[in-house]
Amino acid sequence: MPKRGKKYLEALKKVDPEKAYAPAEALALVKETSTTRFDATVELAVRLGVDVRKADQQVRGAVVLPHGTGKSVRVLVFAKGEKAKEAEAAGADVVGDDDLIAKIQGGWLEFDVAIATPDMMAAVGRLGKILGPRGLMPNPKTGTVTFDVAKAVQEAKAGKVEYRTDKQGNVHVPIGKVSFSTEALVDNFTAVIDALRRSKPAAAKGVYFRNVTVTSTMGPGIRVDVAGL
Repeated sequence: MPKRGKKYLEALKKVDPEKAYAPAEALALVKETSTTRFDATVELAVRLGVDVRKADQQVRGAVVLPHGTGKSVRVLVFAKGEKAKEAEAAGADVVGDDDLIAKIQGGWLEFDVAIATPDMMAAVGRLGKILGPRGLMPNPKTGTVTFDVAKAVQEAKAGKVEYRTDKQGNVHVPIGKVSFSTEALVDNFTAVIDALRRSKPAAAKGVYFRNVTVTSTMGPGIRVDVAGL
């Protein structure tokens, strides 16, 4: 077991390990038990009842949080011509095509979200080994490969987050900051849960939401009552 600090142990005393809290109660407790001096991120972790070894039970998608993530997002767009102009007008931080691909191949990675038009994907595919492991590769399933670049940029800036199951069937999604009101965190929490519910694979059997936990950066995890979901 890792050694825990005094602040963490004091915060842990406020959490009943045997209890599963209602979402609003759990998120209020997340705010109360945050131990950092900075504005910590609030994260939602969900264990889904899916068999990720099967292709038809993968869960992946994206959702725009009603109150954003609380983070300033740097958006990059791979596009040419009129689509490049649309991206710039929508507020993209960096727009380019082959020159931008070369820059990334050279080691530049100062962006948080990458969007591409479909006609650019053959060239962008060369960046798979660089962007893929970092979760930055544009993907049509998350709406980041599209000709509607203006909408994609606006959604990314507004707080669009991606979700996907890991090898254990878990999904981890940031849903805001500790400084957010409890009501705003509940709205963001609900948006992600609703998106996961809509993404439930038809082949998944049994209980879908196996375990749901919310936590802040370096704070204790707080179980959410899945029966109410």
